[in-house]
Amino acid sequence: MQPLIKRAEALKSSVDAASSRLQIDAKQADLAKLDEQLAVPEVWNDPSKAQELSKQAAGLRAIIEPWQTLRSQAADILELLQMGDESMNAEFGTQLDALESEFASRKKDLLFGGKYDDHDAIVRITAGVGGTDAQDWAEMLERMYLRWAEKSGMNVTTAERSTGEEAGIKTSVLEISGPFAYGKLRSEHGVHRLVRLSPFNSDNLRQTSFALVEVLPQIDAPDEVQLDEKDLKIDVYRAGGHGGQSVNTTDSAVRVTHIPTNTVVAIQNERSQLQNKETAMKILRSKLAQLQLEQHAESLSDLKAGESANWGSQIRNYVLHPYTMVKDTRTKYEDKDAKSVLDGKLDGFIISFLESVPE
Repeated sequence: MQPLIKRAEALKSSVDAASSRLQIDAKQADLAKLDEQLAVPEVWNDPSKAQELSKQAAGLRAIIEPWQTLRSQAADILELLQMGDESMNAEFGTQLDALESEFASRKKDLLFGGKYDDHDAIVRITAGVGGTDAQDWAEMLERMYLRWAEKSGMNVTTAERSTGEEAGIKTSVLEISGPFAYGKLRSEHGVHRLVRLSPFNSDNLRQTSFALVEVLPQIDAPDEVQLDEKDLKIDVYRAGGHGGQSVNTTDSAVRVTHIPTNTVVAIQNERSQLQNKETAMKILRSKLAQLQLEQHAESLSDLKAGESANWGSQIRNYVLHPYTMVKDTRTKYEDKDAKSVLDGKLDGFIISFLESVPE
């Protein structure tokens, strides 16, 4: 009995310490406030605000509840063991095994200690120079993140998408929501390089293609990143490309420029100018939040002009010919099963990156 009690005490202590580091009680207090707001019938007079509050509450609940359950179960089994019923030892041992396994899995949450790690993510993929090959590579990356999100139980909304003339995409903006979405995906921020035999070249020559992936924390609440109207330049213009007659004949596209940092966001995905402006402002706040993290700036006024990600920061190589290998240039983590990686097998790269980042 005593060895089981010692295991249960160690488990309870570890779970309590982890819950404290993750600020589960503080998050529970935030959730209670959100639930109070949602319980007021008048909040539903503004459906977009109510939906945003519901989304925040669901996100917090997904983080909090597994830890609350684990903490309660660890306390319960210790209490039962201390009551001294040795006839239950085998059952208690099995339960402890299960709880220890659950804790080992949940401990990955401790890797997400960054300022915005518990936020949803905006992933912007841009094809590099190289025409159709680069645009096809950008679409392969888009599919990779969509498959990863599906396997990880994340939800994805396409905010913007521009297709190539022959194949692939020029740009794609994905909004990915789920527990620690930004914390997990920030490892993907940078340039991705592909080496393969080109399917678009009649001589089937080896081709190197590049795509830029920007990963931004999704800032939905305007008070998280407060923008001064005088720092913004907002242009409206006629949307081009596909989308139907009404898209092409009205000034529905919106371009927002943050003048101090020369950060530009242009959106033309929706038919409504208002919807495009709201999306552009959300992405702009997210870009500025990412810049603040990169430049270690205390406020927006401390930011210097610059790109949120640039073409010099190559982070990963994907080689499909003459051998298959995906290798991260920062952590040196590699996977020879390139097909599975391109099918969304990214967790090894994500965990390796998070473990390599100093707290």
